[in-house]
Amino acid sequence: MDPVTTAVRPTADRRRELLPAMRGLLLVFSVLTALGFTALFVLSTRTDEAFAWTIQPPVTAAFLGAGYAAGFTLVVLSLRDPVWAHSRVPVLTILVFTLLTLVATLVHADRFHFAAEFADSPALARGAAWFWTGVYVLIPLGILAVLAFQERAPGTDPPRRFPVPVVLRAALAVESIVLFAVGAAISVAPSSAETLWPWTLTPLTGRVVGAWLVAFGLATALAALAGDLERMRTAAIAYTVFGALELLVVLLHREHVAWDRPVAWLYVAATVAIVLTGAAGWRRAPVPERAAHAARHRS
Repeated sequence: MDPVTTAVRPTADRRRELLPAMRGLLLVFSVLTALGFTALFVLSTRTDEAFAWTIQPPVTAAFLGAGYAAGFTLVVLSLRDPVWAHSRVPVLTILVFTLLTLVATLVHADRFHFAAEFADSPALARGAAWFWTGVYVLIPLGILAVLAFQERAPGTDPPRRFPVPVVLRAALAVESIVLFAVGAAISVAPSSAETLWPWTLTPLTGRVVGAWLVAFGLATALAALAGDLERMRTAAIAYTVFGALELLVVLLHREHVAWDRPVAWLYVAATVAIVLTGAAGWRRAPVPERAAHAARHRS
């Protein structure tokens, strides 16, 4: 390659990186997801005292907390890898989750601890309810605004250099369909959780659980369509974390799971599949430094 040509390469050929505003949003969301993990996974039995609404049974709170742990993984890894093409799927995943959760919050506002019914709730719980509502109004609006500028930023996405194996793409496609279908069904008609879910969900928790499933279903679908291991690395790691923690959830709270129903074992099988496909994508994907070195070597 001609070094002079390389030196004067036009701006349009450079990789698009995260704008400062996008990095700021991701940093804020990393703090929020860490708080969500603590309040729901670690303190799953104390949501009546320390969370925005009371969640029963505790296995549901722990499930949601595991989702926030995966979300934390998404944003932290996106902040460490500044290439926008590698963070597009994580950001879209966060956007879909926050929009669906905002809908659930508005529909079931009467179940939050700021409602008159919960006037005797601890101050922490009432404050958490207002904090939750503010977050899910402001974060999706912020992402939508910054996303428009991010996509118009100068530069281009790097080429797809590491194809996803066909078997892995097929597995991701199947999992995305299952996640999206179950998540959409529970979100639209929470009563469907009686047959689709292995433990009891209320309409509010059903819709928030559905939001996580739809968001990860979208992420796996986009990863399968993109077909590039380098671009899916961040999502693959978060996907693995999500599956592994959800397996831990049903182990720690097994007394709340209806093990006499086939759906409980289908849930376990699906979660194991998530761990295996996520780990396969994670293992095969190049780390950013090695990918950049390989690209320079080929040049």
